[in-house]
Amino acid sequence: MPELYCNSVRKLRDDQFPVNLLAQHRDLTGVSDLFIQSSAAADALQAAISCETLASRYEALIRLAALIRSKPEEEGLFETLASELRKVVPFDGVSQLDPGANRIRWHFLEPFKKEMDALVEGAIPKDETVAWWVFQNQREVLIRFADRETRFPRSVDWLKKVGLRSLYALPLSTAHRQLGSLSFASHLDDAYSTEDQRFLSLVADQIAVAMDDARAQQQMKLLLQFTNRIVSKLDLRDLLEEISAVMRRVMRCEAVGVVLPGPEDGELGRYFVDPPGHENCPIPERARTVFRTGQAVNLTKKEIAEDNAGSVVELNSLYLYPLINHGRVIGVFGFGSSRENAFTPDDRTFLGQVANQVALAVENACAYGQISDFKDKVEQENVYLESEIRSELHFEDIVGSSDTLRSVLKKVETVGPADSTVLIYGETGTGKELIARALHNLSSRKSNAFVKLNCAAIPTGLLESELFGHEKGAFTGAIAQRVGRFELANRGTIFLDEIGEIPLELQPKLLRVLQEREFERLGSTRTLRTDARLIAATNRDLETMVDEQKFRSDLYYRLNVFPIRVPALRERREDIPLLVRHFVREFTRRNNRVIDTIPSETMQALIRYHWPGNIRELQNVIERAVIISKGPVLNISFAELRPNGSTKGDLDRSKNKVVSHENLQNVLEQTERTHILRALEEANGVVAGPNGAAARLGVKQSTFRLRMQKLGIRLSRSAIDERTELRR
Repeated sequence: MPELYCNSVRKLRDDQFPVNLLAQHRDLTGVSDLFIQSSAAADALQAAISCETLASRYEALIRLAALIRSKPEEEGLFETLASELRKVVPFDGVSQLDPGANRIRWHFLEPFKKEMDALVEGAIPKDETVAWWVFQNQREVLIRFADRETRFPRSVDWLKKVGLRSLYALPLSTAHRQLGSLSFASHLDDAYSTEDQRFLSLVADQIAVAMDDARAQQQMKLLLQFTNRIVSKLDLRDLLEEISAVMRRVMRCEAVGVVLPGPEDGELGRYFVDPPGHENCPIPERARTVFRTGQAVNLTKKEIAEDNAGSVVELNSLYLYPLINHGRVIGVFGFGSSRENAFTPDDRTFLGQVANQVALAVENACAYGQISDFKDKVEQENVYLESEIRSELHFEDIVGSSDTLRSVLKKVETVGPADSTVLIYGETGTGKELIARALHNLSSRKSNAFVKLNCAAIPTGLLESELFGHEKGAFTGAIAQRVGRFELANRGTIFLDEIGEIPLELQPKLLRVLQEREFERLGSTRTLRTDARLIAATNRDLETMVDEQKFRSDLYYRLNVFPIRVPALRERREDIPLLVRHFVREFTRRNNRVIDTIPSETMQALIRYHWPGNIRELQNVIERAVIISKGPVLNISFAELRPNGSTKGDLDRSKNKVVSHENLQNVLEQTERTHILRALEEANGVVAGPNGAAARLGVKQSTFRLRMQKLGIRLSRSAIDERTELRR
């Protein structure tokens, strides 16, 4: 029992009043009835009331602390606190300054409650309020008489306007944080005695401790929830969008952004911001400083204007924090608010804790992205290699020993070790891909991928995606990111077959890859680099296509660095027996057949045949023959060798000999040869010009030269003399 109460009881005993009755009537009403006749009893009653009031105050204080700790986020918590304080502290209005929210909240009792609207309408600048001064200076302010106060004229004028006469304001602070201020106002002059001030100071201290503890718990809870949400995001873009959206709500700010360095140059370039749609905003220069130094900055309105960041919204506060993981700065975390001085030291401490988690999550997401990209690339390469195995030609090496083929292989041996672009041309089915593979195997890139693409086999609308890849959502049906062939062939070789089929609008991008070794995926602005050697092949006359403006001349010259012409099979007839035997061995092994005899008449017929489909046609003929042969002797159906529209061959049934359509082809070639030689004779050996041989026959110069090359006509007096001899 308090000392005051004990002294009162002792006085009652000296005055011969039964103390046991007082003990039996702890209820104040009963005590009042018992001692109503005595002045000494009245003193004792007053002491008991004081003790009871003091006990009630401390009980209310305990309830306040418990209430704050149990409901740190409850809506209307301040009103609940005001209701509890009203039971133990005399006031007509109480206010709390929340520096984080940058506002002062008031709670009034009747009849002053109706003046709340006047408070809102006649808002006082924060810097001129008593509450802000107390928070900034961490000192109490007592206004005993509003009429005599001169330190805060605007606040005092407002107090008098509302009808309040005195005010007592205290800072809400702990050893760790400054949480704001608490103010009590009364309609009475000099309403707060020294004893009231001591008690209210104790109230402020206890509320500050409880608020500090509640806020720490709240921040820990938020940090845990935040960590749980971001650890489930492994895609970098999804992760950053989640971080930005969550932190904007938690920190009550208008913009949150994450800036990361680009993978190519390491400079800040990738920008993720909430609200979305502003990724192209300029990166603040101070963000680059934070990225270089690893030191956080808290920018004021003036500094933001000087930075000229072109922000998403009107910002008056900007806090930039480095994302650091393992001692290395991996990005910058930014928070923007329209409020001035929006980020308190407590906020900045919490943001530092969040940034540590974000840095770890970003590093993990980047690592996951790299592993995922590598895995996708490996999977695509595996699928590609599997398809290559399935479509692989049935021989590994180039078969043949003719002088024509040896000449081609000598060129391959010369240019193979170099990294130069090679253009392989010739008729379809001559084995241009085998030449390309030989070039790859002779180069320093042979341990890396050999990636091929038939440009004629891909629809025009999808060819760019096949070559350069695309991002998810780049076009309808792009449900996932795709790696292009140039990216797959990095440090290896890319073989583009039928390159003459590439549309004109795509050729500049291909030229850029050849010259600059860089490109962008469809739907992406990120520039990728590739170190791929290009080998191109075509069965078309690219020079003629350039003249007809169907192929870009600059791309043609870039491709035609080292041209290699693959001869047609009819130009290397001495290789046909080797090829026939090679294909027979291959197909008999695959079909579990035994064929050990090839009739000489059959071989001679195959040698004499014109082979318009070249080696590919020979391969198909032998495969069919192996299938239909019933015994150890190769049986070929020569009737199937006649192309559509040709004259029928005569079959010597007794000797199983064939007179093929070759005679007609020879006649056509001889006729063409005669016309070309006659034109050269008449033009005196001149091909170009208005009076040249090409103009006399009504063909282009490039076409005329190609026909000369195909027919083996050389521009010399011997050829013209040969024509003269033929005419005789």
